[in-house]
Amino acid sequence: MSSANAPRLIDGKAIAAAVTEDVASRAAALAAKPGLAVVLVGEDPASAVYVRMKSEKAEALGFHSVQHSLPAETSQDELLAVVDALNADPAIHGILVQLPLPAHLDSAAVIAAIDPDKDVDGLSVINAGRLAVGDPHAIVPCTPLGSMTLIGTVHGTDLSGLNAVVIGRSRLVGLPMALLLAKANATVTIAHSRTKDLPGLCQNADILVAAVGRPEMVKGDWIKPGATVIDVGTSRVPDASRKSGQRLVGDVAFAEATHAGAITPVPGGVGPMTIAMLMRNTVEAAERKAR
Repeated sequence: MSSANAPRLIDGKAIAAAVTEDVASRAAALAAKPGLAVVLVGEDPASAVYVRMKSEKAEALGFHSVQHSLPAETSQDELLAVVDALNADPAIHGILVQLPLPAHLDSAAVIAAIDPDKDVDGLSVINAGRLAVGDPHAIVPCTPLGSMTLIGTVHGTDLSGLNAVVIGRSRLVGLPMALLLAKANATVTIAHSRTKDLPGLCQNADILVAAVGRPEMVKGDWIKPGATVIDVGTSRVPDASRKSGQRLVGDVAFAEATHAGAITPVPGGVGPMTIAMLMRNTVEAAERKAR
């Protein structure tokens, strides 16, 4: 995609850096440091990497950063006790329980136990409801919030007259993404595995958000010329040319998307924004507490 007619690459790293610079400034202006607690249960390698990245970013921004690493055999009651203690700790403004949890634990019950005002992942039923009704106190899930920021660099904040298609209806990304797009005045369709003629539907999208976790599912001929494409997916696929034997790809066949107007790369697109928005949600929670 190096030709003059190639899509604009939406640089998530650069945009995330600007967001975190603003977060650092806001954190420094507070009398008490924003406090972020991250809870990891078990030893899933990918989860451990994500938790480390989040904790390191929080420390770099001057936050009070706490990490609880619990063994895989931790019981439901033990995990809920940790959450309860963090809810009661005035130095903690944001609580994140890294998902997925071991199979014997009830994730929904754990998320429900987090104080909604400290639920910086925005996953609780209360925050989902706040977002759905337009409550300004809603804490919005980090990935869709970051995706909206990326869309804003192309289209601004008013998406009136634009058709948006979101592929995926997860509580974490698809549903809140659709709500945010609708709030910005886009006309929104939520598509999924049972949608009839999915390629045809996508071809009418001025903004196409792919969030299904299926590597390179969205082909080039699904994309409307000039469309903005936000690729949320991250999958590892075999690649004998790489030392690791694998490479990261998104939900969109990136090499085929030559006629898009703008597109997020994988990696380097939505991923950096997710952590940046987690930090922004935390500093906003601390600001609300300080008022």
